[in-house]
Amino acid sequence: MLMSWPVLSCRTPEFSWSCVTCNLHRIDAPSLLSQLCSVLPGYKRSCARATMHARLLSGHLQRHGWRCICSPQRASSSDVQPLPSRAQVVICGGGIMGASVAYHLAKLGWHDILLLEQGRLGAGSTRFCAGVVSTVKHISIETEMANYSNTLYQQLEQETGVPTGYTRTGSISLAQTQDRLISLKRMASRLRMKGIPCEIITPKQVEELHPLINIHDLVGAMYVPEDSVVSTADITLAFVKSAQKQGAQVHEHTSVNHVLVEKGHVTGVDTDRGQVECEYFVNCAGQWAYELGQSNEEPVSIPLHACEHFYLLTRPLRTPLQDSAPTIVDPDGRIYIRSWQGGILSGGFEKNPKPIFTEGRNQLEIQNLQEDWDHFEPLLTALLRRMPSLEALEILRLVNCPESFTPDMRCVMGESPNMLRYYTLAGMNSQGCSLGGGAGKFLAEWMVYGYPQDNVWPLDIKRFGALQSSRTFLRHRVMEVMPLIYDLKVPRWDFQTGRQLRTSPLYDRLDAQGARWMEKHGFERAKYFVPAGKDLLALDQSKTFYKPDWFDIVGTEVKCCKEAVCVIDMSSFTKFEISSPGDQALDILQYLFSNDLDVPVGHIVHTGMLNERGGYENDCSIVRLNKRCFFMISPTDQQVHCWSWLRQHMPSDSNLVLEDVTWKYTALNLIGPRSMDVLSELSYAPMTPDHFPSMFCKEMSVGYANGIRVMSMTHTGEPGFTLYIPIEYALHVYNELISVGQKYGIRNAGYYALRSLRIEKFFAFWGQDLDAFTTPLECGREFRVKLDKGYDFIGRDALLHQREEGVFKRFTMFILEDHDTDLDLWPWWGEPIYRNGEHVGKTTSSAYSYTLGRHVCLGFIHSTKPINPDFINRGEYHIEIAGQRFQAKAKLYPFSSLFTQRRRKEDLEVGY
Repeated sequence: MLMSWPVLSCRTPEFSWSCVTCNLHRIDAPSLLSQLCSVLPGYKRSCARATMHARLLSGHLQRHGWRCICSPQRASSSDVQPLPSRAQVVICGGGIMGASVAYHLAKLGWHDILLLEQGRLGAGSTRFCAGVVSTVKHISIETEMANYSNTLYQQLEQETGVPTGYTRTGSISLAQTQDRLISLKRMASRLRMKGIPCEIITPKQVEELHPLINIHDLVGAMYVPEDSVVSTADITLAFVKSAQKQGAQVHEHTSVNHVLVEKGHVTGVDTDRGQVECEYFVNCAGQWAYELGQSNEEPVSIPLHACEHFYLLTRPLRTPLQDSAPTIVDPDGRIYIRSWQGGILSGGFEKNPKPIFTEGRNQLEIQNLQEDWDHFEPLLTALLRRMPSLEALEILRLVNCPESFTPDMRCVMGESPNMLRYYTLAGMNSQGCSLGGGAGKFLAEWMVYGYPQDNVWPLDIKRFGALQSSRTFLRHRVMEVMPLIYDLKVPRWDFQTGRQLRTSPLYDRLDAQGARWMEKHGFERAKYFVPAGKDLLALDQSKTFYKPDWFDIVGTEVKCCKEAVCVIDMSSFTKFEISSPGDQALDILQYLFSNDLDVPVGHIVHTGMLNERGGYENDCSIVRLNKRCFFMISPTDQQVHCWSWLRQHMPSDSNLVLEDVTWKYTALNLIGPRSMDVLSELSYAPMTPDHFPSMFCKEMSVGYANGIRVMSMTHTGEPGFTLYIPIEYALHVYNELISVGQKYGIRNAGYYALRSLRIEKFFAFWGQDLDAFTTPLECGREFRVKLDKGYDFIGRDALLHQREEGVFKRFTMFILEDHDTDLDLWPWWGEPIYRNGEHVGKTTSSAYSYTLGRHVCLGFIHSTKPINPDFINRGEYHIEIAGQRFQAKAKLYPFSSLFTQRRRKEDLEVGY
């Protein structure tokens, strides 16, 4: 059969041709390109001639007899090796992700591995990957993965003997605007924290590094000298070869129909060639991962959707471009450019992407999709503007290939929340080459050790729920996600698609009063409320790294919380009820949680749900409703993760009842010194601390509504109450609060005010400040742990050991001292922390304190020696914001004397 146009491994100096049916058997022909070009007529760039060129190429190959060296049909049954009857691990998907997982599992000592591919190895999205390895990522864990991949790929050829096309080129990210340059400066600070060399350079330096680049509209750039390019298909083959040497088996042309499950555990897979027993299953099926997850009797939700992705290939330049020429990323032009065979490979992420396969169409192997020059034209225009010398260059082909994207631009990895030992690694958002090595390593470690070796929560599949599995939602969301890859992402930006999916009963009422919304786990939450007469359009379009336009609005809400009374709708909180017929609930929860839950009925306990290493899997509040029933309140995005963790750690033979009641209750947070006056008037009950002590819960009547759970906590450190209201009463209770509260100065407030209040009180936030690698001892929460009460609980041994050894990182509060709020760039999160000139950590969250009149940053200080208060107090600290350092004062406790309400130790609360 005829050879196909080389879109798999033609992107590296090791040019080779692959046949349509068997990529593994390739004809190495370094001179073939020049031979073909010599018989093809030259042409100017145009849609018609580009299409004609592809036809000419096909005809030329046919006339000259280039044929595949292997049969296009599957081998006869006598030639096919039978599938093994069992394996420890079955991996579905023979692209770079599946191959990387197999490689790293074998390295970690697991050799009974079966890798199944429905077509040929590397014949999916891997085949079309542009091969750029970039460490420039917005998420810390992705940067670590990409940096590991870059290092691994450099040595993989020597290790396996498979040429990988690794070439260190460096990368240059261009900035056409000052805001883009600020974004690059912030990125450079983060890369340097990871030990990745990078620098901010001038347009003139860009020209020196890449003379073909037009610099007339640039204001600067970021240069990362150690970024590289590879042949992704050859990386895949190298991974597979190494895994096979260590015992892994690989079977192509084998489709997985569904996964076999018994009692919530993976037991095997059903394929088109029979069944295979296994203990672990890994879904690396790329854009088909969604369909494979849905094929089970109990579906596994893997939210991703494919879009068309375009790039073009050109003939060599008159003076061929060197293989080591830096890769250019022009995000304002929405394009990337890399050297390819003396010419260029250039693609991008357009504003109007084209989703595909929404109906779930399945094809064994991905073929090049139809060219669409009209669609690619804006990117082509941007390319010619950036490299004008390409105007007369001949284009070989416009490649159109599918790429899968996720709802939040981050890949999906980890163990399924509803099926034990079912792991997923998919949805790479066009970053598969960069993340392939690192993602495979982290997932393999997760499987072997039972937990990942770093904080992978931003990528954990349990950050999603079934609500993100709607094909309509995914189709609309990925149309927004793909352009966002190159959009300028200022702090606090929000997705615009897939909104109003989960709303409080008060949504319409609050929206009419000027609420501006953000989304968390599909739930609409008010950021702040715009007063009547404000220019709403201008406020919504305000995007800046400096002082935002909502500054004064949030300041007014904070002041009201401190001096009068505010109401915040916090219905998005995750809410569980845990009960048992006897005392079993208490006994089990005492083991699962670190604080003592054996408290009188009505008392509220702040506690962590720790892992074996003593790290926070969850940080929550638990109310003892009666002797056998507990009410648990957790962060919004913990709904799936927390449920999964509890179900996995509850005894299988227990009578414990776990119920998700998130949807049953509307939560209203009544904050401020006049909150007790409002509630007293509505309930005809005294609400003073003498009658309603802190951290206490009563079921009361509010207005006409009965059964309201009123709790004396606000998650801010300010006085007040949180009301958990059955949803049918929500609108009535809210109306009553607003009506009665008018005389006390009541107003609505949003989560931005809540954030400012909790950060100035030094309250940590799970998922941002706290994670599975942070212990209570490292963030000053020893008093929330029952270490010396004689109870055993998960993580106790690790905490006892840490108490003996000391802590080597410490959660610390920083107040910026020489920072001008009006003129200087703001800190948001992720800024480097320096102690006595040495880098010691990074900020995890930041906010302006309207009480202190300064910015407050929270973050961790790291040291090679145990950290004590004296170590903190003796240092001189600076916070770096986009390359500029600001002096900061470090504190282990908030400035209590500046607050109007005295802070009690037992009132420490977590912000959600």
